[in-house]
Amino acid sequence: MLETRDFVNARLYPDERSVIQDALRSLLQVRPALRLEMAVYRYRAGDISLGKAANLAGVSFEQMREILLCRGAELHFGSETQEEAQAEVAALRSHLDAARR
Repeated sequence: MLETRDFVNARLYPDERSVIQDALRSLLQVRPALRLEMAVYRYRAGDISLGKAANLAGVSFEQMREILLCRGAELHFGSETQEEAQAEVAALRSHLDAARR
């Protein structure tokens, strides 16, 4: 069985964190349903906003809102800090830019 350290020792990645991040990105590409499940989980846990959840799931803001409502999640709107508001705007712009391509 391969270990993350093997990839670092082979000089394929600079550190183990990079190996894990790349592996997770690949996993989410192969199994897109996991993206949606993680988005729902992280939104419910209060880790991310609705906009970030939509971006993570690869769906529109409105689609994510409907998914969360159908799953009985309590919706919360508005940012608590200016940094959160700016991060939400950036996430929505990123999603919109990706949708235009």
